[in-house]
Amino acid sequence: MTSAFITGVSGATLSADEARFLKSAAPAGLILFARNCVSHDQIRRLVGDARGAVGSDDFLVLIDQEGGRVQRLRPPLGRALPPADAYACLYEDDPACACDAAFLAARLLADDLRNLGINTDCAPVVDVPVPGAHDIIGDRAYGREPRQVAALARAVAEGFMAGGLLPVIKHIPGHGRAMADSHLELPVVTEARAVLSATDFAAFKAVADMPAAMTAHVVFTAIDGAQPASTSRTVTQDVIRGEIGFDGLLMSDDLSMKALSGTFRERAEGVLSAGSDLALHCNGVLAEMEEVASAVPVLAGDALRRFEAALAVFRRREPYDSGRAEQQLAVALGTARRRTESV
Repeated sequence: MTSAFITGVSGATLSADEARFLKSAAPAGLILFARNCVSHDQIRRLVGDARGAVGSDDFLVLIDQEGGRVQRLRPPLGRALPPADAYACLYEDDPACACDAAFLAARLLADDLRNLGINTDCAPVVDVPVPGAHDIIGDRAYGREPRQVAALARAVAEGFMAGGLLPVIKHIPGHGRAMADSHLELPVVTEARAVLSATDFAAFKAVADMPAAMTAHVVFTAIDGAQPASTSRTVTQDVIRGEIGFDGLLMSDDLSMKALSGTFRERAEGVLSAGSDLALHCNGVLAEMEEVASAVPVLAGDALRRFEAALAVFRRREPYDSGRAEQQLAVALGTARRRTESV
């Protein structure tokens, strides 16, 4: 029996209390942060201990390993990765080459993460930034035009899946227009629905066949002026499941972000009532983890179907030219370096 939430833990080893919690709560997954990652062997032990406590092979092990600013594993724990913006620059000169480079880098990363016991990457970002928006997205985006963003994001997601790694597209239905960082406050987007449909939502619609996605803690006043997308049933049903057509595994962004209010029980109930399949809690504070666990049901029905479909990605493992992938990654890193030096 798998419960409808993903949890963090506090450190590099699993405490006795955390082990008991994982055994009793049976979360759908564990998400890792820099605080959890000291060495390769240590990461493997932590993942193995968490799996053993939960007692199930049907278990997500997540990390945010986008590249650029957002990498929980940095050298020497993980290879250097360029920000998404580097592929956007390559796309300007040769779209096909840029997509190929993005695919191959993702395929390399899939091997790296799977070798550590990590089977899910909270990437790629499919948000479409606009001028004047908060830079929380910034160079994490694959461009400023929906078709380009979707093309590069698809290449990354398919590279992950070719290596048996589950991609989680984010932050559906779009964080690119936010004028605030949802880690710190609740962003409010006032753009008209027609504009959102042609831009933010269009990028996600083009990758709606992906197996998993993470919601945005962003209010879209044209659709629901009272609730952020993550806790809005209207946004989830009308836009994410409806207009965009996403029928994959849907998880919330982190419940501990300051964009949300209320108790952790209320936050967990809110995202699941809105239509997410899984509530995500990241900070590793045990009392909060227990409160979230007390609020969520066992996965069943469509949520279980989507979870099982996501797990099927792990069985894939397609051959590729790793030497060529290393070369393409070096090109993207060089592009990122030149971009930084020119600023």
